[in-house]
Amino acid sequence: MDQPQPPNILFVFADQLRGSDFGAAGNPDVATPHLDQLAREGMRLTHAYANTPVCTPNRATMLTGLYPTHHRVIANDLPLPEDCPSIATLLAEAGYRTGYIGKWHLDGVPRSRFTPPGPRRHGFEDWAVYNCSHSYFDARYYRDTDEPIEIDGYEPITQTDLACDFVADADERPFCLFLSWGPPHDPYDQVPASYRARYDPESLQLRANVRDLDEDSTFLARNLSPRETLANYYAAITALDDQLGRLLATLKASGKAGDTIVIFTSDHGDMLFSHGRMKKQLPFEESINVPLVVRWPDRIAAGRVDDLMISTVDLTPTLLGLVGVPVTVPMDGTDLSATLRGGDGPRPGAVFLLELLMVDEAISQGVTEWRGLRTERFTYAVRAGGVPWVLYDNEADPWQLRNLVADPAYLGLRQQLADELSRWRQRVDDRHVDGADWVADLGLTELWQARQDMAKAFYTRPMTSPDGNASGDGRAAEVAVKGGRAHLDR
Repeated sequence: MDQPQPPNILFVFADQLRGSDFGAAGNPDVATPHLDQLAREGMRLTHAYANTPVCTPNRATMLTGLYPTHHRVIANDLPLPEDCPSIATLLAEAGYRTGYIGKWHLDGVPRSRFTPPGPRRHGFEDWAVYNCSHSYFDARYYRDTDEPIEIDGYEPITQTDLACDFVADADERPFCLFLSWGPPHDPYDQVPASYRARYDPESLQLRANVRDLDEDSTFLARNLSPRETLANYYAAITALDDQLGRLLATLKASGKAGDTIVIFTSDHGDMLFSHGRMKKQLPFEESINVPLVVRWPDRIAAGRVDDLMISTVDLTPTLLGLVGVPVTVPMDGTDLSATLRGGDGPRPGAVFLLELLMVDEAISQGVTEWRGLRTERFTYAVRAGGVPWVLYDNEADPWQLRNLVADPAYLGLRQQLADELSRWRQRVDDRHVDGADWVADLGLTELWQARQDMAKAFYTRPMTSPDGNASGDGRAAEVAVKGGRAHLDR
């Protein structure tokens, strides 16, 4: 008897999208009908977290099931080593047709670098990728030659066109496609005018923890208005939602929807003025909590909402578990596939959070290297050297307005969490405090210097907005250097 064909995987993820910012997650201000429908047809995981809330390290974790201590991508713009297997490596070996479309950000510098067929693609066969750019109306991508293909119009539309073509292909092999959109990552105003017109800034509800920016954070905001920024951010999310709807309609029309696991998530969140901060690389909910919706008809219960503690590092082993492909290489993450299917699978008590080397937005905001835990109830983090930094009771204080780290009544809890954090660090070989020691230990000195040289020279041209003028978030020709480290705002 023929064995049934393994299910397909359609993995769609945005960039810098918070877990709270779609309708099904309880935000009435943003229109996401297609994502909400996907959540009704699948499972929504409310406690999904980015282990390292910044692009390149967390994307590497997403694809490999490893923490940065093991995949060696400890900061933005460092390349994923060629000898590091990814989910696509294992799926291709198992007979899958693999594809990646959109933002990659795993091939080092320059950000315009062409990634040729071979080991730097980490098992992805079909390729329509640009390493990293957030020029959504002046975009391009590479196929299998070093001649870039120009995109006419809004980048996510073309990327979705390419994804629809991949899904509709008559190839009979099971497929795994990763689609990586750049929005709602800033520049926030780079959204088609028709979507921006749908949002009135004055009608939007700001989060209860939004306040005036700290002095160190004003560099990132560059005179942005919180309400106008939020309106543009929501406009980008709605624009992506429409593209998600097109892609899901294509999947249905292809006859493959019933045999496809669909995942929607993000690589990390965005502070967006909460706690007087911007962007990511911070242990607050706005930075670490991401959307996670999983649909697999008749295998994962429709309409289920679960507070399972799950993080980026768990995604690859869990997906491999769902499709029945053995994990034949080392992985740090936990296979939660049985739990997702409603069985007696593991339910982790905490998520480990780590920032090994501070760059970019964190440096602008005076943030040092840190480690942390997000349990079902509490958030705990320490700065470099183990100095206690934050302790929040997220049940009693969901906006994280009261830092309990110095409260004598919580000394016992703080010690318990500190002990657990120490065990996590030992488990993942987190042996250094200072990021510079990690650079030296992992043999990254030359790659890091190339990254820093790129950062210092990055702002040589302005980003443009849809009307062709300099972008409203003030990205033109500006570099900040703090503590001897170049700041690259991406």
